[in-house]
Amino acid sequence: MIHRRSLLALPLIAFLPAFRAPGSPAPRVSIGTVAQLPRPLPAPYDATADATSQVDAALKRARRSHKPLLIDFGANWCADCRVLAGVLELPEMRGWVAHKFELVQVDVGRFDRNLDIAKRFTGQALGAIPAVFIVDAKSSKLRNAESILALGDARVMRPQAIADWLAQWTS
Repeated sequence: MIHRRSLLALPLIAFLPAFRAPGSPAPRVSIGTVAQLPRPLPAPYDATADATSQVDAALKRARRSHKPLLIDFGANWCADCRVLAGVLELPEMRGWVAHKFELVQVDVGRFDRNLDIAKRFTGQALGAIPAVFIVDAKSSKLRNAESILALGDARVMRPQAIADWLAQWTS
């Protein structure tokens, strides 16, 4: 696990050779190897999906199950979006989210795809991601209109903080 302080120090590592004594060996830094990562890294947002149909189908399921609809707007180029999607896929979270919400992940591309879905619930264009919409299944109204960007810093949030934020919208 890399802490935020460690991330801030990483750029300084590049300058360490300039500050070492002449003739001393270069310091070794090891924070894992790229070979350990799956190739390619998972891309949670499907650019080819018919997001409108997925949202409509999920809204119908939400009405039948009396659960709110959770729409995760994001893109594969967005680090916070990928972290949020990854947290939602954690085994500890996946079952809980499935029990409490109907989840749909919507790819917005470079803000050139599926923006009509966001407009359908807010009446305005989506300006930032990740954006999380909690939609009341019965009324199709957005429950969290004032906080759709609350998980925008997902990469610095603990999974528990994300779960706690989502939990307030389950009733």
